[in-house]
Amino acid sequence: MIRQKEDHRLSTAVDPKTDGTVFRILTKAEGLMGEDVPLELLFHLPVNYPSCLPAISVHSEHLTRAQSMTVKEKLLKQAENLLSEPMVHELVLWIRHNLRHVLNQPETGSGREKCTFATGTTVDGGLWMTLLHLDHMRAKTKYVQTVEKWASDLQLTGRLMFMGKIILILLQGDRSNIKEYLILQKTSKVDVDSSGKKCKEKMISVLFETKVQTEHKRFLAFEVKEYSSLDELQKEFETAGLKKLFSEFVLGLVK
Repeated sequence: MIRQKEDHRLSTAVDPKTDGTVFRILTKAEGLMGEDVPLELLFHLPVNYPSCLPAISVHSEHLTRAQSMTVKEKLLKQAENLLSEPMVHELVLWIRHNLRHVLNQPETGSGREKCTFATGTTVDGGLWMTLLHLDHMRAKTKYVQTVEKWASDLQLTGRLMFMGKIILILLQGDRSNIKEYLILQKTSKVDVDSSGKKCKEKMISVLFETKVQTEHKRFLAFEVKEYSSLDELQKEFETAGLKKLFSEFVLGLVK
């Protein structure tokens, strides 16, 4: 018999880039062997929600990446039946009561986010690239490990770049995965504050986002690199076909 647990934790955040809202819900559901499986569910609600589907992310240390994607697809499929109705609470209850059944089913690969955000862009295919700027990293080792894990889980390539006090993250991959990365970056306690307490990243900015063009280098992996000079950092961008973007967005960060 499935054990029904009604306890879960909820936090919200506003996404300034899309004027949408992010719900982060921590809950548990019964797994294949009857064990409690902790789930972290992220629902990115655009301004025209619930008239369109939210973007959904699923994370759990007890699930493989493939299993998490299957759960995400099933949630999106279920959400299609709830269009025009508030659905987050219903979806959380549904996956808590049906996780074991979902994990027993083969992957369908049919789930897709079908949302148009306030910027007028749609969640579409193709290779995209974005450059992020971080103000600082206090817990650098742990922070770097977390960024590497997110990039690996979301099949993103690129660079985490350090040059003096400048910290940049260049990501390439599916646009929906980049959006999912940004949600994680903004809603997870990835760093520590001045007192050593875990905290969310509040000082991150998106410098640019663009579809990868023919002149842009395709990164084959995600690497962490340190640069001893601005010239060395500039050469990395020029090699990637991003000379103009470096001049427009990165040079201004140098004080």
